[in-house]
Amino acid sequence: HVQLVESGGGSVQPGGSLKLSCVASERGLNRNCMGWFRQAPGQEREGVATIYLGGGNTYYADSTMGRFTISQDNAKNTVYLQMSSLKPEDTAMYTCASANWCLHSRPLWEADYDYWGQGTQVTVS
Repeated sequence: HVQLVESGGGSVQPGGSLKLSCVASERGLNRNCMGWFRQAPGQEREGVATIYLGGGNTYYADSTMGRFTISQDNAKNTVYLQMSSLKPEDTAMYTCASANWCLHSRPLWEADYDYWGQGTQVTVS
């Protein structure tokens, strides 16, 4: 069983920055991918970014590329999401998730992610 705990959410003005953290139980970082997803009220959940934990390769959704950076710190069992140039449309509940395997052809395919955290709210206004 993998446990994931997010933190770092909050309220920020447009153009501001936030850094989210996802601390995983030890088994969490022995898996293939860790991703960040977000869901705004009334909208479907969407993938934001993912990192392949073995090689460090990253993948971003078009809406976040160039503004968000995903990274890992193996010593702390933590994956981060640095968010910059935030926009009101970035407002959502952000959740990290773990996948035992995720394909490069579909790195943010939700069905591949089988462990999820509780989420942390990000509000940009």
